Amino acid sequence: MFYRRYGKRLIDVLAAAAALVVLSPVFLLIAVLIRITSPGPAFYVQRRVGRFGRPFELVKFRTMIVGAERMGTGVLVTRQDPRVTAVGRVLRAWSLDELPQLFNVLAGSMSLIGPRPGLDYQAAQYDAQQRRRLEVRPGISGWAQVNGRNSIPWDQRIRLDLEYVDGLSFAMDCRIVLKTLGIILSRQQQIASGEFFQRPATSPQNEDSLGRAASPDNMRSSV
Repeated sequence: MFYRRYGKRLIDVLAAAAALVVLSPVFLLIAVLIRITSPGPAFYVQRRVGRFGRPFELVKFRTMIVGAERMGTGVLVTRQDPRVTAVGRVLRAWSLDELPQLFNVLAGSMSLIGPRPGLDYQAAQYDAQQRRRLEVRPGISGWAQVNGRNSIPWDQRIRLDLEYVDGLSFAMDCRIVLKTLGIILSRQQQIASGEFFQRPATSPQNEDSLGRAASPDNMRSSV
């Protein structure tokens, strides 16, 4: 109980602050490389739903050309998608595009570990059981991300998220961190099949089946 109420947030703040200090040269280098190799901003910002349904702005490094969602396969990103920039390909391979979310963690809108945040429309359609995933802060990585990521259907992702909410503990968070590092180091990029992105009848035209905005930067789940 202490970890859930106080310890987790304390670790988030200390770890995120330390990581931002240590990684600041890396942030600068990545931002410069993105800007000089591809026209457009270095960062990609999107409105997401956080704990208790509160909205926040999620930040990540831009990995695709500006306007990519209106080109080629649209919202679906393939393994050799030409819209991914040269720098973006490297960032995606090592999940470095997610690093700016450390700012979200420090601000309190996210945690290092938790269910990945969805969009307003998705949260509005949750039933009472699904809304339980909003009881904790969304995370950079989570139980679903280390157990299939985009290769598993949405209902299974929800089930895994609820397993995390029910079993949240220091030991479980440590386990997820270790599995996350293993996935990053092995460079596992689980790209979903085309069927995975088929939109349910109630989904908005420009959103994928995960409930994320149809932006190419969101078609590969964060680790």
